[in-house]
Amino acid sequence: MTSIAAALDRIRAIVGPSGILTDAADMAPYLSEWRGRFKGNSPAVVRPANTGEVAAVVTVCAEAGIPIVPQGGNTSLVGGSIPYEEGREIVLSLSRMNRIRDIDTLNYTMTVEAGVVLTSIQDAAADADRLFPLSLGAEGTAQIGGLISTNAGGINVLRYGNTRDLVLGLEVVLADGRVWDGMRRLRKNNTGYDLKNLFIGAEGTLGIVTAAVLKLFPRPRQSVTAFIAVPSPAAAIELLARLRAASGDAVSAFELMSRRCLDFALKHVAGTIDPLSEPSPWYVLTELTAGTKSDAFQESVETALGEAFEAELATDATLAQSDAQAKQLWFIREAIVEAQKFEGGSIKNDVSIPVSRVAEFIDLAEAAVERACPGIRPTPFGHVGDGNIHFNLSQPEGADTKAYLDRWDEICHVVNEVIFKLDGSISAEHGVGRFKKDEMPLIKGPVEFDLLRAVKATLDPKGLLNPGKMLP
Repeated sequence: MTSIAAALDRIRAIVGPSGILTDAADMAPYLSEWRGRFKGNSPAVVRPANTGEVAAVVTVCAEAGIPIVPQGGNTSLVGGSIPYEEGREIVLSLSRMNRIRDIDTLNYTMTVEAGVVLTSIQDAAADADRLFPLSLGAEGTAQIGGLISTNAGGINVLRYGNTRDLVLGLEVVLADGRVWDGMRRLRKNNTGYDLKNLFIGAEGTLGIVTAAVLKLFPRPRQSVTAFIAVPSPAAAIELLARLRAASGDAVSAFELMSRRCLDFALKHVAGTIDPLSEPSPWYVLTELTAGTKSDAFQESVETALGEAFEAELATDATLAQSDAQAKQLWFIREAIVEAQKFEGGSIKNDVSIPVSRVAEFIDLAEAAVERACPGIRPTPFGHVGDGNIHFNLSQPEGADTKAYLDRWDEICHVVNEVIFKLDGSISAEHGVGRFKKDEMPLIKGPVEFDLLRAVKATLDPKGLLNPGKMLP
């Protein structure tokens, strides 16, 4: 087996001096998760410039038995892109592979390399009078390869689906250095197993995504953004159903937030407004879009809201009258994430529940965590339109932050028990990574778990691709 030093010399010859980092200060940004929960070590950060270089680097690592941690924009919330503390793994960053190879406006597709940042894809689509609908908080940093590898979600899943639904083709470097060219731009291709779906959501444990063919959509010509006070999560779910029916399923985003979330944002994040005159226990921020401008579209939304008021599903609302006002309403949603850190320790849960059971989940989970930790402050918010709740839990006022965060696994297990009872998932869009891998045997039946292990053993028999992630 080749020594690390000899392997790194071969890798340096492949990627050039600018393609490999070994200085501790240069490597530091690649070795720590942005929240600081996971920090690792590595002999080198390798930054190939093209697929051929990725394949050659992987071949060297396969021959030398060196594990690889693929990394995109390093915006993971579960430690999936961070090496372990022992420092055996190299980090393979795709950030230099940032070309948009092609935009086919008639086929409504875009072909991109793995290191392209999401906002660049959104902007390029808009410049071509098209829409790439994936949108999330880290979109200014997150790279498409990482988003594909984690099957990222975001605010528009309700209408357009997860990343998995937005990918037509992939280019993947396999664990032995071979390249699978699955860069097909077809919406129909009924010729055997759909291999691309093995790699979407696999978190770099089966192969390294180097390029993708993405679906584009027509750009909306009209949008209605509304901030609505609702009496309960159950009312919000009923309101969602009514808006979808009244608008011809034109609801793109439907975000739920509690009053505590809004209070935290108003208290800690400058520029946050309270858009309604009276406080409400719960709020919904929703956006509906149409392909053409029409007074009838706006009227249909307003009529549906009027009927919601009559049915006591909503108590107050404001509709944005301009793009600036819409952005101000969306800023509230974005501020909720930032505001929580000022309230001490926050234990995060990325929960997926059948939409019809979201209200039941919130009631049961809030009661369960209160029993486990009196005074705990739940701040549920998120993409309730697709059943994804970020059930975050701020520490009791005056509590010791370290002592509270030391109970992370215990309190998450309390939440997980409610999730299991309601046929939900412990990860809606953040992935499994290092953080949730030990829960996998609890949520996957023995047959499913055997299949997962069999796929891993077949595609990565030496266990060198992102080892210790996803599967315990």
